[in-house]
Amino acid sequence: MASIILVVVVFVLDALAFVLAIGAEKRRSTATFSEDTSGRQYCVYSSDAATGYGIGALLLLLAGQAVVMVVTRCFCCGRALSPGRWRAFSGFCFIVCCRVPRMMNQFLCLLAGSVRNAYHTKYSTLVISGPPRCAMLRKGVFAAGAAFTFLTALFAELHYLFFAKARHAAAVPPPIVGGIGMTRM
Repeated sequence: MASIILVVVVFVLDALAFVLAIGAEKRRSTATFSEDTSGRQYCVYSSDAATGYGIGALLLLLAGQAVVMVVTRCFCCGRALSPGRWRAFSGFCFIVCCRVPRMMNQFLCLLAGSVRNAYHTKYSTLVISGPPRCAMLRKGVFAAGAAFTFLTALFAELHYLFFAKARHAAAVPPPIVGGIGMTRM
């Protein structure tokens, strides 16, 4: 059967990744105008916490996926699973959580959001005439990463649980059903 410890570890990793992604959305950089001593306006950005939160969420999500893939042997190595609904459900969840381009979307949302947020907090734009254009990370980038993180976490957990059921079903011999008993020779 499925290991409760493994399910809890993967759940905690994925839940922390989700919380960090939400925290990154809440703490993303915002810009305000300020004037220097010569009267020129420039952009001043708020804290850089969202970058660390986004990278932390990405690393925790990768760790959770790696644990599930190592335990299930990427669904392709090891002994064969028994045919049936558990193997089919496990295969479906494996494809959805690991092989669909949606998985790349979450990584890109978290990674690109962290990079863009760090870029905007490190560099300020000095414009000689007119107000400066303070570029900021678009609202919802980290939130999209959090939503994709939640879906991937859900399907990864289901993949492991269905894989464990299919593996357990393969170890049980089929019942002997028949009307005429045969003798051993």
